Formats: sequence, C-alpha cells, structure tokens
Amino acid sequence: MTRKGKILVIRGGAIGDFILTLPAIAALRRQFPQVHMEVLGYKHIAQLALAGGLVDRVQSIEAGPLAGFFARNGTLSSDLADYFSEFDLILSYLYDPDEIFRTNVSRCTPAQFITGPHRADDRTPVHASKAYLKPLEQLAIFDADPIPRLDIAPGPGELQILALHPGSGSERKNWPEFHWANLLEKVLQRTNAQILLVGGEAESDRVQRLAAALPLERVRVAQNRPLCEVATALRPCAAFVGHDSGISHLASALGLPGLVLWGHTVAEVWRPPGENIRLLRHPGGLARLTPDEVFRALQGLL
Repeated sequence: MTRKGKILVIRGGAIGDFILTLPAIAALRRQFPQVHMEVLGYKHIAQLALAGGLVDRVQSIEAGPLAGFFARNGTLSSDLADYFSEFDLILSYLYDPDEIFRTNVSRCTPAQFITGPHRADDRTPVHASKAYLKPLEQLAIFDADPIPRLDIAPGPGELQILALHPGSGSERKNWPEFHWANLLEKVLQRTNAQILLVGGEAESDRVQRLAAALPLERVRVAQNRPLCEVATALRPCAAFVGHDSGISHLASALGLPGLVLWGHTVAEVWRPPGENIRLLRHPGGLARLTPDEVFRALQGLL
C-alpha cells in the first residue's frame, strides 16, 4: 500500500460512536491485512478494537499537546509531530469544520489524509455505520460490511445468563425504573436465567437499587468496569435488554440476541444494526411500553 505501511484512525466520541466506526476499521484491516494499524482515541473505549484483533495498538487522544493542532498556525508538539510522521494514511473522524487540524497535521507528514464525519446526520436516512464507511470509497473500498462485529473471547459460564443495562447517557432515553423492577421480577419468577446487571457512572444508583431487590444467588453486577471486561462478561449471555446506549451497541457487535427499548432517537441512523437486535417502541413514548410487552418479546429470545 505505502512506503511504511502504517495506518492511523483518529476517533473520539462516546462508546456507541466508536462501535459504529468499527466497520470502517475492519474494512481497512481487510483491505490492507499486512499493514500496522493504530487508533488514536479514548483509550478505555478504543481498547475494544485492540481486544477484537482489528488494530495493533491504541494511543490515548486525551493528551494536552494535541490542543495545539486545533489552533490556526498553532505551536505543534514535536512528539506528536513525530508521531504523525510515522503514518502513510490517516483517517480522522474528529470535528474539524475549518480543517485546522488537517492543515496542521499536513505540516508534519505527507501522509494521505482522509476526513470522516465526526457525527452522522440525523436528517438523512443513512445509518451512521454506513456514513462512517463512506470516506473509504477514496481508497476504492466499496460495499463493506456495515454491521459492527467484535470477536472477543467469552468469560466462563455455563448457565443461561440474561444481561440488562437499565441506563444510558440521557435520562430521556431511559425506560422508567419501576418498569425495570417489574420486568426483573417476571424474569425471576418465570425463568431460570441468571441476571447480569450492567451499569456505568450515569446509572450507578439505579443499578444498585435494582440489584438490592434481587436474590444474591441469581444476580451479578458489573458496575463501572473496564469496557473490555464488560464485553467479556456479555459474550456468553443468552440475551440482552437495554436502551439506546453504547452498551447496546456493544452487545449487538458481540452478536447477542437483544431487545433495545427505543425512544425518540432517529432509529434509521442510530439503531444497533446487528442482525439479532430488535427494537421495541410505543407510539405514545418509551414510558408507555409495558413490562408485559417486554417480557413477551424476551421470552422469544430465551
């Protein structure tokens, strides 16, 4: 492909944004299987690409010296300038409307620079994963698989496990907590499934309240755990239930059958595109979706 054979993908954003960019990273890996590939991103999220065997190295984007690259004619860190000079192809999904970052990077390297959208456009019917693949057409990469896929080894476990993520980064996207409690009660009474409750900082209190009402022998909590550890815990699960969140995208990328309780977000652009994911919606809004409806759909997965 190139003189040195090194590709850099720069990707900020939240968990869901990164996972929806995995098809682009995977397409680059398939097109250039012998090159060295790195991701410059939020390390706790980008580690997923490393764990899934899609890249060779992850570097942290959370570095003060990078700020100079966003200033017109800025003073550039010599270490970062040297770092960028190592690559022959740089694909950036950073927000850079005036191309200041791109211009500054070009001061450091003659590498081919491709700009991808920092965020998909809600006003179009194009799914985000396809929007993030579009820039690769400049490399003659067409018709790549748009579904994020992560091949991560599962953790130990032989029992039927149901994973639930009862939160998200926005309260507006969340199903009411009392509905979650009702659903969990039905699962305990009508199935033999073990329960894995997944939560981050945003839903810490909610997860703890829900877990406190469950028998210890039936529940395990994965709270504020590293993302790769969460992926390993999710991998052997029989099914998943969650909201419009990054963890739902993670479950989808791992191939889990799942239900996503969907609210107001534009589904055509942002839904997890995995083949095994079903959206549950109510025309009157997410709160009108009943635990009975969710449990009936869940029975089809279990």
